[in-house]
Amino acid sequence: MTEVKPIRHPRRPHRQGRIFPEFTTPPEELARRKAERDARYNKAKIFFDQVCPQLIDSHYNWFIIIEPSSGDYFIDPLEQAAETKARQKYPSGWLVTFRLNETGTCGRI
Repeated sequence: MTEVKPIRHPRRPHRQGRIFPEFTTPPEELARRKAERDARYNKAKIFFDQVCPQLIDSHYNWFIIIEPSSGDYFIDPLEQAAETKARQKYPSGWLVTFRLNETGTCGRI
């Protein structure tokens, strides 16, 4: 006699909440962080726009890491090497990375 296997139905997603709801970041905090990040980027972009025309011919497609508060920048053909240079001077500072090309972007989307 043949055995009949039970039919398995795929599990439906549960409508439960987060596993740790106490670790949820409020939307106001997320908005504040985004505003700070955008402000740092805009400040660094001003420095980038100033130094890029001087460096783009001799260092095309090199990475440039800018510390937005001071305007110090570090360049190298390798991103990790440029970051290492920047971290030696600013171990816990916020850094913004660009690429010395027409757009300043570091990769493709």
